[in-house]
Amino acid sequence: MQQASKISVIITTYNRPDALAAVLEACFCQDDNQFEIIIADDGSTHNTRQCVENLKRRSPVPLLHVWQPDEGFRAARARNQGILAASGDYIIFLDGDCMPQPNFISQHRKLARPGYLVTGSRVLLSPGYTLRLLAERLSLRGLTVWDKLKLRLTGDLNKFLQTVLTLPNFGRESRRFSWRRIKSCNLGVWRSDLTTVNGFDESFQGWGHEDSDLVVRLFNAGVMRKEGAFATEVYHLWHKENERSLEDRNRHIVLQRAADKTVRAAQGLQSQTPANSAPAPQAVPPGVRPAAQASLAAANGS
Repeated sequence: MQQASKISVIITTYNRPDALAAVLEACFCQDDNQFEIIIADDGSTHNTRQCVENLKRRSPVPLLHVWQPDEGFRAARARNQGILAASGDYIIFLDGDCMPQPNFISQHRKLARPGYLVTGSRVLLSPGYTLRLLAERLSLRGLTVWDKLKLRLTGDLNKFLQTVLTLPNFGRESRRFSWRRIKSCNLGVWRSDLTTVNGFDESFQGWGHEDSDLVVRLFNAGVMRKEGAFATEVYHLWHKENERSLEDRNRHIVLQRAADKTVRAAQGLQSQTPANSAPAPQAVPPGVRPAAQASLAAANGS
């Protein structure tokens, strides 16, 4: 069976350097260091650039920061830019607020199988525990079983068994496909399959379902699903929900493409030129997207 010779981890981020630093620290502590990290930055300010530069000096693996101007929520384009910059034959998508466990890479490598994508799962952290973890720069690596049980009982974790139990690599394949259960915050895909479907569709506007669209088209191309639960869990740092005014529109597009058996994105990898490898300093305050309102107005026809 073909093995993933090199893994590229593509981490999306936008103006949350404290969370990104926690995620990178967790990536630096993996029991498998045969991978590279690509930061796919959707227009963050200089604070994120400084964070990455500081951590790059002691990264045990190659670390590249790919940045694009802030023109509203463009996660699909940011991920495509990450794919173009990556050198691995197997891509793991991770969000900049999802901290991997120490065996995250090695487990994804074990589960990788040609013709399949791997859908990882996440463990949600409470708002209070997230704030404490980031403020005190706590590590989750040293948590004991009893520590995790206590956090579960206090509501600071929404799952327990998935954090302490790893199930073997059999019986994980499924020919039944539900795009609603698959998220790009923890997703493993062969680069060749991403090329087949032309990557993420950059025509999606605003938050929601650009990752669902990708997996629908992968399924239409013949790619099956492997379940990564109880093997590839990540800890999802709490955050306020994104603005979701275009979610219904995007969901309708996904349903239509599932019905039409669409495979390739019209506006995807092949329509791109490489992004900047580092951002110019920006004066926009963190959390503010200068083009967001204009993008929403255009999408709504106003």
